[in-house]
Amino acid sequence: MKITMIGSGYVGLVSGACFSDFGHDVVCVDKDESKIEALKAGRMPIFEPGLDALVANNVRAGRLSFTTDLQAGVAGADAVFIAVGTPSRRGDGHADLSYVFAAAKEIAQAADKPCVVVTKSTVPVGTGDKVEAILKETRPNFAWAVVSNPEFLREGAAIGDFKRPDRIVVGTEDAHAQEVVREVYRPLYLNAAPILFTGRRTAELIKYAANAFLATKISFINELADLAEQVGADVKDVSRGIGLDNRIGSKFLHAGPGYGGSCFPKDTLALLKTAEDYGVPLRIVHSTVEANDKRKEAMGHKVIEALGGSAQGKRVGLLGLTFKPNTDDMRDAPSLDIVRVLREAGAEIAAHDPEGMEQARLMLGELDYKQSPYEVAENADALVLVTEWDAFRALDLRRLAATMRAPVLVDLRNVYNPAEAEKAGLAYHGVGRGVAGAEAPLEKVA
Repeated sequence: MKITMIGSGYVGLVSGACFSDFGHDVVCVDKDESKIEALKAGRMPIFEPGLDALVANNVRAGRLSFTTDLQAGVAGADAVFIAVGTPSRRGDGHADLSYVFAAAKEIAQAADKPCVVVTKSTVPVGTGDKVEAILKETRPNFAWAVVSNPEFLREGAAIGDFKRPDRIVVGTEDAHAQEVVREVYRPLYLNAAPILFTGRRTAELIKYAANAFLATKISFINELADLAEQVGADVKDVSRGIGLDNRIGSKFLHAGPGYGGSCFPKDTLALLKTAEDYGVPLRIVHSTVEANDKRKEAMGHKVIEALGGSAQGKRVGLLGLTFKPNTDDMRDAPSLDIVRVLREAGAEIAAHDPEGMEQARLMLGELDYKQSPYEVAENADALVLVTEWDAFRALDLRRLAATMRAPVLVDLRNVYNPAEAEKAGLAYHGVGRGVAGAEAPLEKVA
């Protein structure tokens, strides 16, 4: 099949590369000329493990190509996927759908035959209806079919998620469109990946519901971590204890500095705005968003507390800046709020991230960026583990402590064993890891 992917950002590029690896003929279209030229030269616009090799292999095989010419890209396509950005709209938090609607109009103008238009971008409920209306208004003589096919890719593990999905959600009641999409995903269907066919609006809601629920799990365990610290419990064991319950599950129950990235922050906000438009209060989701915003700022104050209550004139080293490991994505990363709080408190900040420092410079300005975690630790009054990159999991703690001015480790991801850190000479501060013997007084328990 010939597939056209409108948008060569994170979702479009990963999806297009994986579809071509299945044997489809894929054209990725983007208006950014520098991005397309870079892709043609084999340079990836994002960091995603394995993506460069996947793209190179399929370009070499002649199954994957890149262009800025939408009309040429759409010509002869059996399915056209819209995978453009839907950022939060300034001022009101609604998803900005201008790129989606513009893509729909351009597809209608460029198509040389009727085709199935698939919305891969994350969009609010009812967007597919508007896309269909635009297509029909622009090209009324074509029989258009619009499908919602939300993505569920995790940054840093996107290729594996695409090729081994938990499920494939397809929102359409059009029989022809169902067959086209079924053929597109046939390689996965043969491997028993379940395809869930629903109504279009249902598919759109599934995407937002999934992200909101996962965001809620994160905020839930983060709030329990605060309680664990006060009562002398260990939130890591709490997570294990509840995660072993099959009704709950262990994923997204790791206490930390809050969620960020390209999906959860904007999707939870867009879901709240949709609910508000329909007069349906989503109190749990609202509390999740509020708790996460406060969480990130609280982590900056946690570092100040570990410094003895004042960061003025202190040097703080940050290990990790991206919102999660295996990505260079800085969008809504907890480090943004942590750095702001520390700067306002008068701290000098050094930092290292294996992949994110170029993007960090754009969002954080000039910190004292270092090339290794050991350089970050030199003369630091506190070392803060912000992002749990594998490269930070087996650091020589004694070496870190020996080069620091004040050997304080603030482990916001609970990567290290407190006893081992203390043995290495570091004053350890984790998240939700109460001090043994510091249980709440009996009158509070009662």
